[in-house]
Amino acid sequence: MLRSEARDAEHLEAMVAERVAGRPLEQVVGWVLFRGLRVLLDPGVFVPRIRTEHLAHLAVEAARLHRRPVVVELCCGAAAVGSVVLAEVGSVELVVADVDPAAAATARRNVGSRALVVEGDLYDALPGSMRGRVDVLVANAPYVPTDAVRSMPPEARLHEPLVALDGGNDGLDIARRVVAGAPEWLAADGYLFVETSREQAPTLRAAVESAGLEAWVSRDESRDATAVVGHRVVRRTLRSSAATA
Repeated sequence: MLRSEARDAEHLEAMVAERVAGRPLEQVVGWVLFRGLRVLLDPGVFVPRIRTEHLAHLAVEAARLHRRPVVVELCCGAAAVGSVVLAEVGSVELVVADVDPAAAATARRNVGSRALVVEGDLYDALPGSMRGRVDVLVANAPYVPTDAVRSMPPEARLHEPLVALDGGNDGLDIARRVVAGAPEWLAADGYLFVETSREQAPTLRAAVESAGLEAWVSRDESRDATAVVGHRVVRRTLRSSAATA
């Protein structure tokens, strides 16, 4: 892969040196393949994982229920999920947000003029006009417990921003904030999708229910992926497909 991306021998040597130093391959070559889409990636920006393709699948299925859905991706990183929604849904009003300036800059490279990219802390970054209008709200919030960050592979803990990894004492601090604010921003029949771990899912599902949304856990065994789903009005067709995706 390094050879195929190298402009010349000098560039190849520089990329090999970065990889040997521990930088993730995706950051070295500048892109990651995500649900068949090449997503651009800059050094120091969180690398989208294969398991997050499940989150993208859920967002796409929910967005397709609307003629021109309003979709928000919080904690967007490189905006991999948002980019997939743009590619697979068609006409969509998309806003992607991240607190990290480097991530926001990379997101702009991926979505261009097709979406609004905003920088800030979760809902504080969103235009007030979106309150109560969001059909699909998706977030890959950091969910690694603080004490577990030190045991992550060096590629992650040394080359990805801590703000994209550290989810607080039990890993759910940011996810709980996403859930707590969701009812204010979701439209009637709006959906919330939050990636989490299998072990954390029951706790996060309870938080979604406490926020006044109906909730279930969606699991993709092939990707070892787990997401908690919240919704204001159940659509059984979506629930069935999401639970078995």
